[in-house]
Amino acid sequence: GAHIQRKGRIEMAQGGTLFLDEIGELPMLLQVKILRYLQEQVVERVGGREEIIVNARVLAATNRDLEAAMKEGKFREDLYFRLGVFVLNLPPIRERETDVIELARVFLARYAGENRKKISGFTTDAVEAIQGYGWPGNVRELENRMRRAVIMAEGKKITPFDLEMGAAPRVKYVGMGLKEAREALEKELILKALAHNNGNLTKAAIELGVSRPTLYDLMEKFGMPKE
Repeated sequence: GAHIQRKGRIEMAQGGTLFLDEIGELPMLLQVKILRYLQEQVVERVGGREEIIVNARVLAATNRDLEAAMKEGKFREDLYFRLGVFVLNLPPIRERETDVIELARVFLARYAGENRKKISGFTTDAVEAIQGYGWPGNVRELENRMRRAVIMAEGKKITPFDLEMGAAPRVKYVGMGLKEAREALEKELILKALAHNNGNLTKAAIELGVSRPTLYDLMEKFGMPKE
């Protein structure tokens, strides 16, 4: 209620770090408000008239191409350059094969601990399946699959069955380059998820462990019809 003064998220970051996740999804109106804060470093509380100086480190993350979004008029150019003082491009895990297993082990330890299950690691087939998968949903999908695998696991090691993944695809993609094989696998999985869910993008995205905008972008990348 505007009759009560409350600290907003930016003010709560005073002296610390403000993390703006999925900045590429921010509506234009909120982009203007964020830009004003970045330029002037002041905010006003809901129901208040006093400007409050907030000194915070600002980090932003997105999986969208912001330069393309600017050209489409979906992201403000001035906000982009305010945020882009230092840009770190992090490749998706499908391009970091040595990292994906390490991340899987981190998630395994986390969810095994939460569920009080004694799981020591992965079977050889599970490791091959994880490394051979295209991970269209990136780290979020990996985390979701690991959470589900820990719950489903009955043995001391995670199997491909627990991950709802077959053995690593070896024959089907023989002769393809790494990038070509990954894209072929991504496309196949998206088509299967859409078929399972009768073309419902929201349900297909949930099945794949990705956001609806991410699924939409992947479909556009592969030239798939949206309707």
